[in-house]
Amino acid sequence: MTGLAPLGAEPADDVARASGPARPGPDLRVVAGGTPDLPPGASPRLHDLGRRAGARCVRSVLRVHVHRADRIPSGGPVVLVANHSALVDGPLLFGLLGRRAVFLVKHELFRGPLAVALVRLGQLPVRRGAADPAPLRAAVAVLHAGGLVGVFPEGTRGDGDVAAAHHGAAWLARTTGARVLPVAIRGTRRAPGDRRRIRPRVDVLVGAPLAVHHPSDHTGGGPGLAAATETVRAALAGLVVELDRVRSST
Repeated sequence: MTGLAPLGAEPADDVARASGPARPGPDLRVVAGGTPDLPPGASPRLHDLGRRAGARCVRSVLRVHVHRADRIPSGGPVVLVANHSALVDGPLLFGLLGRRAVFLVKHELFRGPLAVALVRLGQLPVRRGAADPAPLRAAVAVLHAGGLVGVFPEGTRGDGDVAAAHHGAAWLARTTGARVLPVAIRGTRRAPGDRRRIRPRVDVLVGAPLAVHHPSDHTGGGPGLAAATETVRAALAGLVVELDRVRSST
């Protein structure tokens, strides 16, 4: 991560594949410390400083309008899901939530000194399309401790319309009993051929938290996972449509 930018880069979401053997990954214990709402190796002080710095940096280049920020739970386990259309989406959310946030980030960014920086900030590397249970266990632990884990369920950048979603966010919520917080972002994507924009307007709409778990479900999988994933996808897609209406009326 250069500063906070890699948080917006295509995070992985294949947590349902975590039952197989994992390949070696970055050592999440590289630095001792952390708190229950952050993974092992994270520095609470650096994490909090990074959030404040990220908020200032993002707002210096974007005109950010946040709608219904009062819906962001101030505490308790939360799986945040957001649509994804630009690199800046991650840093934007990281800085504006008002609480600590652990994002699932693609493994390729965890190389060299950058890997140490990302671990210190409390972000988790995930291999797309491969079984990698270590970061998933860390994410579950964060949620069990009352923390917030961020996932881009589309799995990659695109139009941000959430036409499809992976199972990861629903699996985490069903496994831990966390609420799902949908968040829609519009205005960060510059269409191919568009001129460079100076401080473009970006709108963020926070949806109402929803539950996708069943009290008797302790595994996160099973036949209910597909239905829970569709519930998450539909809620987020509907929120994107609602935000598009808000933007068109202003």
